[in-house]
Amino acid sequence: MSDGVRIAVSYFEPRGTPPSTGWPAVVLLHGLGQTRNTSDFVNWSPNLMAQRFFAPDGYAALTFDARAHGESGGQFTLDGPRELQDLRELLTWLTTQHPVDPRHVGAYGASYGGGLLWRAAVAGLPLAAIAPAATWTDLREAIAPQGHVRAGIVLGFSQDVARDRYGPEELQLLTNAISETNVPALRAYLATRSTRSQLGEVRIPTFILQGRRDFAFDADQAIAAFRLLKGPKRLYLGDFGHQPATNPPSEFDYAAVEVRAWFDRFLKGIPNGIDKRPPVEVAPDPWRKPGSFKRLPTPRPLTFAFRGRRTLSADGKVARTTDRVRHLENFGAPIVKVSFATPTGYKHLVAVLSAITPSGSEIVISDGGADTQTSGKNPRTVTIKLQNEITSIPAGSRLRVTLGARSTVQNIGNLVYLIPVPEGSVGQVGKLTLTLPVLSKPVSP
Repeated sequence: MSDGVRIAVSYFEPRGTPPSTGWPAVVLLHGLGQTRNTSDFVNWSPNLMAQRFFAPDGYAALTFDARAHGESGGQFTLDGPRELQDLRELLTWLTTQHPVDPRHVGAYGASYGGGLLWRAAVAGLPLAAIAPAATWTDLREAIAPQGHVRAGIVLGFSQDVARDRYGPEELQLLTNAISETNVPALRAYLATRSTRSQLGEVRIPTFILQGRRDFAFDADQAIAAFRLLKGPKRLYLGDFGHQPATNPPSEFDYAAVEVRAWFDRFLKGIPNGIDKRPPVEVAPDPWRKPGSFKRLPTPRPLTFAFRGRRTLSADGKVARTTDRVRHLENFGAPIVKVSFATPTGYKHLVAVLSAITPSGSEIVISDGGADTQTSGKNPRTVTIKLQNEITSIPAGSRLRVTLGARSTVQNIGNLVYLIPVPEGSVGQVGKLTLTLPVLSKPVSP
């Protein structure tokens, strides 16, 4: 690269004579901690995708190990300006050193690679079609929504890259995030790696793929983008992504063929009709062929209210449970509003929404947290927006909202919100209201 760092790449070319204008091409970007030879969610590395889905179908393909990953050098700066410059230079290398049509280059990126792909789109890199998957458009909402850090998510991702490969700013911010110190500076940094506010200017044909249940990057990361984009667009919501997604291999085969069809339409100019079909697909859980919608489904809100007053200790919890419900499938971010007071300065509050099934098992639907440092002795309403995790709720289940300082109060294995409040902190929990957006007709059985 122009800064002297070596980036490891693989280049694939179709057999035969290239067209006079050059081959259409696809760049494939991997996820955090992965490489061009390793898988993100299922057994499909970028190189395997190139070999199976693209080169045999008449596409040149470029894969590379992101800076600070695999065989590449350099420091990790979380899809920063240097990573964006790497992609810009690789696109130039691809189109000037190979028989590739520079007007018909597309890109697919998963997770970390998808975040860079969104940055490339808003920066105006010469891409004719893109397909970002299981990624973010607003990293603040994924990492520190409402001013409270999802430290478990940060800690999990931080282990994917060796500490000695972090840039100095990123290493300091990681320390701050895990300890929830200097959150305004953290959110300001995350804003520089976010693209949502600029997506209204993007007109590149875009096929967005996102997981129904992805506790790192929820469905709203993709839905917000779909609403903002002005050019040809398509949205697929399925069962793949980060935990707790099931990542069925058969779904990836289906999605990969759809992505290729998208590129066939906008890189090869084949009138295959994918841009004429209903633009939204929502796959059921367990996965089977998804249902199609002419527009984003409009959920209807269900509201549950709970009265009573409880005391919340630093390590304690307060739980509220509904009566049994019919089969539901939420679609949208649940909202918890709670009357809250604290004589000691209870600094943050976490809400976990779960479903207690008729068999007694518990499904975590979603969670959220909010900074409550401005709360005082007098009760005030704290509003907590939970993540949009599209979840099938079995008939006969009871919904439960669990409040506490950490998500582990709901279950020791719920490792999303990990930061405690000081010992001796006390909160007073009063009236609680849960608003749950649900599909009029569930797509899952």
